[in-house]
Order: sequence, then structure tokens, then C-alpha cells
Amino acid sequence: MTVEYDLVVIGGGSAGLVVASAASQTGAKVALVEKHRLGGDCLWFGCVPSKSLIQASRIAYSVKHSDRFGIYTQPPDIDFTKTIHYVQDVIRAIEPNDSPERFRGLGVNVIFGDGQFIDSKTFLVDGQKLTARAFVIATGSRPTIPDIEGLKEAGYLTNEQVFTLNHQPKSLAIIGAGPIGCELGQAFHRLGTEVILISSQNGLLSKEDPEVAQVVEQQFIKEGISIINNSKVVKIEINHNQKVLDLGNTKISVDEILVSAGRTPNLESLNLEAAGVEFNNKGVQVNSKLQTTNPKIYACGDVIGGYQFTHVAGYEASIVIQNALFFPLKKTNYRVIPWTTFTEPEVARVGLTEKQAKEQYKDVIVLKQDFYHVDRAQAENATEGFAKIITRSNGEILGGHIVGVSAGEIIHEIVLAMTHKLPVSALSGIHVYPTLSEVNSKAALLFTKQKYAKNVRLQNILKKFFSLLRGWSR
Repeated sequence: MTVEYDLVVIGGGSAGLVVASAASQTGAKVALVEKHRLGGDCLWFGCVPSKSLIQASRIAYSVKHSDRFGIYTQPPDIDFTKTIHYVQDVIRAIEPNDSPERFRGLGVNVIFGDGQFIDSKTFLVDGQKLTARAFVIATGSRPTIPDIEGLKEAGYLTNEQVFTLNHQPKSLAIIGAGPIGCELGQAFHRLGTEVILISSQNGLLSKEDPEVAQVVEQQFIKEGISIINNSKVVKIEINHNQKVLDLGNTKISVDEILVSAGRTPNLESLNLEAAGVEFNNKGVQVNSKLQTTNPKIYACGDVIGGYQFTHVAGYEASIVIQNALFFPLKKTNYRVIPWTTFTEPEVARVGLTEKQAKEQYKDVIVLKQDFYHVDRAQAENATEGFAKIITRSNGEILGGHIVGVSAGEIIHEIVLAMTHKLPVSALSGIHVYPTLSEVNSKAALLFTKQKYAKNVRLQNILKKFFSLLRGWSR
């Protein structure tokens, strides 16, 4: 049986759901194909459960250190099983937004099954041949499992299992020190697990500004999280119910292993060759309009590599909707892409790093404001970190980096300014006192101060001007 649609969306994660929902509401006939359940990694294994677990761990940490505020209590008694139940309750509360019933109510034909392309214009699933004016591949990604001798035999966790654990490991080794490894590592440690982070790089969060990453690393060390940098696991063995990780020059024994070593696009079963769609180990190849090498097939989200964030998947979905349903004229623009790593302190970023900016421009000005000099941060005993804004001499904002309390919220002021191409001086306007967002206005004021400090001619003019005023006043 062959069924014809305006649009067939393959994958029911963040990108696919946005495309299917918006397309159906334009009146288009839409099919949404999903292997397992709607919601994707974000709902079940990513953003939602991780932030719920992080919130629980932050409360535990606050209780444990409440003596900072003159409040004394017993160390928290953590019921890990109940914490995991809380995480699952949050998922259940949000899941109806992504449910098959909701999308069918919007007019989307939701089809569950493992399908594949049989030619350049036909997708076969559950015995049905689906044809369409356009297809969208939005199958997402999964954890990359490194080729380590003994890893499979020893057993390991990824973000796909960690939020349904029925017991708390006493000790946990995390392979990989990127955002997922750092977020979960700190959360588990604060809930009472001994955590060892293993980084193949010279520190945590290798994609961030080195100064920013250093603040997070120092906080982790302060909390008692063990960090092993510049190391790779070469072999894993089992010894008396312990998992022994051989790092070449040292061995560590733990109860559990969490693998957080990158992502792999979900492509294997789609038979993309039959559709004329080119791909590699990083994902489906697309142009700036998100068209694949078959112009009737689009792709977006994690499956194309690039920025692997839910909000970017949503942005890419908006591009696909316009191009696939109407005219393929809309192009992606990744100039202003923010993201946050939800450690404590949080790390938020948009645009270029200081190093990247200096490689591209000769007139870079770096504005750095410590939270220590922000009164609200002092009031909350949260003075670690800083805001760093990268600009050109004309005030153009090239990037923003914040490490500190609520960085993920504060960064949006810089995002808005960059999006609308406002100069850094726009950030120096009136801010409510006392708020954490003053860190942005204080950083922006440094631009004027630095420009003045370098302008000797202006300084001399002003000195003569005030000298004259003093003379007249006599």
C-alpha cells in the first residue's frame, strides 16, 4: 500500500516534533515515523532528566553547606531511589506535550516502526510505502561507545540508563569530561557517590574558554571530585565485583562506569544510499538550506552533527519547515548560537572565544567582570566566576562567556544584543539593583573605560576643559 503526504518526518525527537507540529498546523498532510517513543533524547535521556537530577543535587549541596549562612542542620539523608522517582515524575509531567495522542490530535499520522528508504522518493515502514513532496530526516544521535578492551564485558552506563538506576553506586568513573560528564559527575558526587572524571584533554570542557573551564575545574576539586587529565582508558577488568580501569600508568577501581565520550548519528537502518543521500560518521551532509544531496530530502538536529542542542534542533526545524513545504530559500545562520553547561558554577557561551576572535580580527577588546564585584553575588555567597565579553574596537560583540551563578539565564542579554547587532554599549543601560545581570552592564562599562584610557588626546582635552571651568568658577 502506498500513501502520499506533503511531508514525511522520520524521527520523533526535538527537531522532528517541531517540524511535524508546525507543518500539520499549516494544513499540510504529515506523517511522523518513530522507532520507539516520541520525545527523543531530550525528554527521556537528556535535558529533562539531567536538569531534574542536578536540581536535586544542588539542594543536597545547599543543605550540607548551609552553615555558610549561619544555618546548622544534620547532613542530608539522601534517598537515591526517591530522587530517581522525582526525575521520572518530571519526565511524566512533560511527556504529554510529546505524546502520540497530542500529535494525532493535530492531524499528524504517527507511525511507529523501523523504516527505510527503498528509492529516492519512497520510505517503507510497517508495510506501508510512504511518498511525499519532501522528507525530513531527524533521527537524532546516541552515545558513542569507545573501543576499549573489556568495556562491554565489564558493563557500563550511558545517559540512556543512568536516570533509571535502582541503586546508587558508591563509586563512579566517568569516561569523558565534556558537558554531560561534568554535569552528571557533579550531580552524583553531591548525592553521595565518589566520582572520578577521566579526561583525554588537558582539563574539563575542552570546547570552552580555558579561563572558564578552569573555574569549573577548581570548583570540582574543591568539592572533592577526582579529575584525571590527559588520560585514556586502555583496558577494563573485573576484580571482586569491582570494575578496574587501566589508564596505562595507573589503575582505578569503581562500582560503575559512565561513558560520556561524544555522540554518534542514528543512520544505520535508513538505507540512505537508496535515496541518494550522502553521509559520513559525523552525520548526514546538508547545505545551508538543510537539504541533503537529494534536494527533496532535508535533515536537521543531531543527525547532521554540528551544534547538538535541543534549541538548535528547534531552530533548524524552523528552517526546514519553510524550505520543505514552500520554497527552499531560507538559509541557516549560526552566528549567534548560545549554550549552557549546567554545572555549578554554570557555564554559558555565545559566539567566538577570545582565541578565535584574535585569530580573525586585529582590533579585539576583552571585557572581563568578576562576580566578586557584583553585589547580588556577594549577597548569595556566589562570587566565583566572571563574565567575559569579546568585542572589536567599534563595539561589535563577537562573543560572550559567563561562568558563575545563573550564567544560563544571564547570557541571553548578550545573545539578544548580538542577534540585533547592537554595540556592547547597549548592555550598559539601567539594570535593576541588586541583580546578577549587573555583571553584564559592569563588563560593558569597561569598554568605555578602556577606550578612554587609550585616548590620550581626549584625556588632554578634558583636562584643559575642566581646568578652564575651575578658572571661571573663581
